[in-house]
Amino acid sequence: MTRKFKVILEWDEEYQVYAVMVPSLPGCVTQGKSREEALQRIEEAIIGHIKALKIIGEPVPPGDIEIAEVQVNVS
Repeated sequence: MTRKFKVILEWDEEYQVYAVMVPSLPGCVTQGKSREEALQRIEEAIIGHIKALKIIGEPVPPGDIEIAEVQVNVS
């Protein structure tokens, strides 16, 4: 079965890497020196995370999250 997961990419200026996380899979995080590397690594992390859930008898979350954008005035 193929599933899609939304991921959040964030540039970490201090470490000069892209940090990436999967909100619907808490604890599923990784990083990469480029956007492409970070996305490749998160694919591997998702697969490993799901395998681990199955091994310990935990369910794979049934749905992905919804992401919305909110604009606020910060002046």
